[in-house]
Amino acid sequence: MASKEARVKELETLSEAPNFWDDSTKAHKVIEESNQLKVWTTPYDELKKRFDDVKALIPEAFEAHEEALIADLLRELELIDKGLSELEIRKMLSGELDNKNCYLSINSGAGGTEACDWAQMLARMYQRWAGHRGWRAEIIDTVEGDVAGIKSLTLKLSGEFAYGYAKSEKGVHRLVRISPFDSNAKRHTSFASVDVTPEITDDISIDIRPEDLRVDTYRSSGAGGQHVNKTDSAVRITHLPTGFVVSCQTQRSQLQNKETCLKMLRSKLYEMEVKEREDALKTIGGEKKEIAWGSQIRNYVFQPYTLVKDTRTKVESGNISAVMDGDIDLFVNAYLKEFG
Repeated sequence: MASKEARVKELETLSEAPNFWDDSTKAHKVIEESNQLKVWTTPYDELKKRFDDVKALIPEAFEAHEEALIADLLRELELIDKGLSELEIRKMLSGELDNKNCYLSINSGAGGTEACDWAQMLARMYQRWAGHRGWRAEIIDTVEGDVAGIKSLTLKLSGEFAYGYAKSEKGVHRLVRISPFDSNAKRHTSFASVDVTPEITDDISIDIRPEDLRVDTYRSSGAGGQHVNKTDSAVRITHLPTGFVVSCQTQRSQLQNKETCLKMLRSKLYEMEVKEREDALKTIGGEKKEIAWGSQIRNYVFQPYTLVKDTRTKVESGNISAVMDGDIDLFVNAYLKEFG
């Protein structure tokens, strides 16, 4: 951490120079590097100050037998310890893409209407998780299920190290429960897959040839008012060389939807390039698997008992209600500690 703090001071000295903005491109790079380093140094400095304050007050509190103050100080130490654990996890997010925003896509798998309902439950879980972390979760595209739920949905997660944390969720998620759609109240098993792609900013150049694209337009089916439902504003782009397919229907115009699609496609292509360059397919996202039995990364059991268990780390939680409300950091952090 000391080397990071020294570099921040060095960059701040550079930014105070009279001719700093003579080269705007270089100036922006300095500011960007400084901001990225402060993501690490600022929380550390804040935790250190809080710990020093507690350390100074503890002798006085015990000497005066101030039980209420002692209890407050102990609670503060617990919060500091939690903050340090979070920084320890962040130390593992050193990949080239980890500090990016990301697109998280959910697709229903084996299980029909059950799977569509399960995909919608997962979408809610990730939206809640994003809220807990102070991120913004924006719905980019949705395809409704025939009876209930969703066939697919894409979220854009915007926040510190969004891709670094969310990449742990990539894979197949399996649900076991008594079906609300089965009049015989039988247990059903459903599957949905989650894919996570980092958002690539404009400073990274990815060459996409127009002849490599197939662009399809169609009428939006999701929410968005009368405009999106009366025009063929939704866009689906297929990248022919790779087979990547991206779609967007949440913007008002076809042009805006197309721009969003191209941005997502650039992200997918750049992620592929990074994977190849680093030869770390399993580290960044894992290989694609069939959305069915035996390929899941996590099991969610509602009946006959309640349990959520990650098949990779073996970490489990019996509080399935909390998990479905977005309390998944237990699984995310365990994955990062083992594979990050």
